[in-house]
Formats: sequence, C-alpha cells, structure tokens
Amino acid sequence: MFTGRDKRTFRHAFTLLEIMLAVAILGMMAVAIYRFVQSNIVALRVSSEATAADAGYDSLHDLLSAELQSLPPGSGALLGEPLKLNDRSRDELKWISGAGLGVLTRYAPSDFTVSFRLQPENKDSDRYDLGLLRKPKNDPSITDVHESWVPLMRNVRSLQIRYFDSRLNVWIPRWSDTMTLPRLVKVTIERNDAAVPWEAIIAIGRTPL
Repeated sequence: MFTGRDKRTFRHAFTLLEIMLAVAILGMMAVAIYRFVQSNIVALRVSSEATAADAGYDSLHDLLSAELQSLPPGSGALLGEPLKLNDRSRDELKWISGAGLGVLTRYAPSDFTVSFRLQPENKDSDRYDLGLLRKPKNDPSITDVHESWVPLMRNVRSLQIRYFDSRLNVWIPRWSDTMTLPRLVKVTIERNDAAVPWEAIIAIGRTPL
C-alpha cells in the first residue's frame, strides 16, 4: 500500500526518457557553443595573420622608399629588368647600396649591388620568396660565393615593377638609363594569401627633363 506522500513523490520523479532528452539537449547546446567559440578563434587567428602580413608589406614599403630615395643619379645607380617564368612576372630591380646602414649592411666595408627579386624557396619548390640578393659591388668573383640572400616575404606569386619616365610621361617596364632615375617606381606583388595584389608607388625625386 502506498501512502499519499509516496504517490506524490512517484508522480514528480523524472522518467528515463526525460533524462535522456535533457542530456541530448545539453549535448546539442555544448556542441553549438563549442562550434561558436571555435569559429571565433579561427576568425581571430586569420585576422591576426592578415594583420601581421599587412604590417610586413608596410615595412617593405618603408625599406624600399628609404633605399630608392637615397640613390644618387648616374653611375647605373638603378636598373630594372622585366622577367617572366611560367606566365608569372618575376621582374628584378637592382641598385647600389652604400656602406653603412644600407640594406642590412651596417658594417660592410664597401658598396653592395642589391637585387630586389623573387627566388625559389628551394631548388625543388614551386613556391617563391621575395627578398634581397646582395653582393659586393667590386667583387671580381664570377661565382655566387660572396652573395647573401635576405628573405622579406614568403610564398609570393609574382612581382611586377614599372618605372615612370617623366620625359615620355608613361610607365615603362624596363629602366636602363644610367644617367637619371625614374620619378616613380611602382611595385605590384601578387600574394597567395590575399585576393587583391599589394601595390605601392614610391616617389624617388625629380629627374632632369
């Protein structure tokens, strides 16, 4: 015989089905919260990586501006050559960097020839790094024994460089004038980590007309 109190206790108890349903609901809520947190963490990581990459390109702009704006006209101070490989632009820009601060040549005993260019990540890779290839200006060696590579950007798709000739009032793909400097240099870098290419226009200074 059940007492009235026992009957009330039995009527208010949870059944196994109700407990399973509650556990399932809690599980779905936990999964939803986990996915929400995970997606926000991924978004933050991607955003921070993009911000770091953009900061690297800003530093690249500052480096090129400092180097090119300090060049003296004449003596082949700046030369540019358009190059292509597998339909990808691999243009190359060369200039003479003086001893002292220069391009990471604080304690260099002489001037350097610096090439701003793309180079394979390694001999078996189809990924290209953007950087500076340095070599002493008066190095008589025909080998690359005295060359040094300074990587600036990883995994770059293409590099295009154009020069503004104020005498013709046009952008040209090659600069071979050893007596004057272009007024502007435009650098376009196609990135693998961004849909839109990075572009910078560097004002070198006035050139004689």
